[in-house]
Amino acid sequence: MALRSINKLELFLKRCSVPTLYYCSCRAAHTSLGNITNSDDNNSNNKNDNNKNSGNNNNGHGGFSWRSAFRFFVPFSLGALASTIVTQREELTPTLHAKSLSGRRREFNFIADVVAGCADSVVYIEIKDTRHFDYFSGQPITASNGSGFVIEQNGLILTNAHVVINKPNTMVQVRLSDGRTFPATIEDVDQTSDLATLRIQVTNLPVMKLGKSSTLRSGEWVVALGSPLALSNTVTAGVISSTQRASQELGLRNRDINYLQTDAAITFGNSGGPLVNLDGEAIGVNSMKVTAGISFAIPIDYVKVFLERAAERRKKGSAYKTGYPVKRYMGITMLTLTPDILFELKSRSQNMPNNLTHGVLVWKVIVGSPAHSGGLQPGDIVTHINKKEIKNSSDVYDALADGNKELDITILRGVKQLRVTITPEDP
Repeated sequence: MALRSINKLELFLKRCSVPTLYYCSCRAAHTSLGNITNSDDNNSNNKNDNNKNSGNNNNGHGGFSWRSAFRFFVPFSLGALASTIVTQREELTPTLHAKSLSGRRREFNFIADVVAGCADSVVYIEIKDTRHFDYFSGQPITASNGSGFVIEQNGLILTNAHVVINKPNTMVQVRLSDGRTFPATIEDVDQTSDLATLRIQVTNLPVMKLGKSSTLRSGEWVVALGSPLALSNTVTAGVISSTQRASQELGLRNRDINYLQTDAAITFGNSGGPLVNLDGEAIGVNSMKVTAGISFAIPIDYVKVFLERAAERRKKGSAYKTGYPVKRYMGITMLTLTPDILFELKSRSQNMPNNLTHGVLVWKVIVGSPAHSGGLQPGDIVTHINKKEIKNSSDVYDALADGNKELDITILRGVKQLRVTITPEDP
C-alpha cells in the first residue's frame, strides 16, 4: 500500500516539475541564442542597440525573471507538502507497530476475566465404589464423576441428580478448587428436574452468583465450567443457540422445562457444572450433550424454584430420606431420540442409518456398572429390549421394572446392529 502511494507521489511530482523544467530549459536556450545574436550585433551595431537588448532582457525575455521563479518554486512547495502528508499517515504503512498491539490481551480476553471471577466456586465430584479398591492405594476406585458449584458458604453444593443417585454401594466425595477433599452427603434430590444438592462440612467457601435465565437472548456468549473426563477446572465457551428448547422436543417425559441449548462443549464430567454469562453469574446447570455443537442446560430460574422448596423443607426440620424411588441399576445416562434430534444427528454424521426412526441414545456409561460390564458404550443407540421397541427413556425404565433377570438389548453402533446382554443390579 505504501509502495503504491510512493509511486503516485512520484508521478505527481513529475507532472508538477516537468512543465517548469521544460519552460526553464527553453528559456535558457532562447537566452543563450539571444546572447549569441546580441554578441554578433554588438560588432555591427551601436551602443544604443546594446542598451535596447539589455532593456529587453530586463523585461523578462531572457534569464530567470520573477515569473519563472514563481513557476519553479510553487510546484515543488506543493510536492514537498504532499510528501510530508503521505509519510505521516500510519495507515499506509504495511506493518503494524508493536505499540499498537500492546494492551489487547488485557482488553479483549473477556472469557478469561469471567473464569477468574467464578472458577473458585466450581467443585469436582467423584462417586467412589466401596466394593472395589485400588490395588496400590487401597482406596475405593472411582465409579463415575461429575461437577457442581457452591451456592452457600456453609458447604451447600448444587449438581445434577444423575451424577449422585442410582449408584448402589457408593460414596460421594467432593474436591474443591484448592485441592481439599471432603466426603459429601446428599441433601435433596429432584429426579424430575435432574437436580440435587450436596453438603460438605466446611465453611467460608467462595460462592457462585446466580443470575436470571429469563433475560437471556439467543447469541449471547456463555462459558461452561466443570471437570470433564476427570480434568478439573476445564473451560469451554460458546453462545446460546436457543432459550426455549422444550423437554418434549428432547423426548423427556414428565418434565415441564424449557432447556437452554448451547454450542459450548458439555462433555461427560461437565454435568452439574455451571453455565455462566459474561457477568460471572450462573444462568444454567450443565445437563447433557447430544452431539458436537448441541448441548443442553437447566435454566437457573427453574433451579431457584427447586432450591426454595429445599430450603422450606430444611426450615420445617424434616429429616432427609431418599426422596426418589429406588430402581434397578444399569449404569447409563440416556437421551430419547426425537425426530428433530434424529434429523440433526443424520445431517451431522454419515454413520447414522437412514431407516432409524426411534431409539434411546446412550450418552454416558459408568465404569464398573452392569452396562459397562455388558458391553454398552457411549454413542450406542438402544432400539429394542427383550424384543420390545424402545421409543423413549420411559420404555427403558419399564424394562428394568419388569423383573427380568437379564436384559437382551439390541443396539446400533454406527451402521452395525449388535446385541448385548446386561444383568441389572437390584437396589
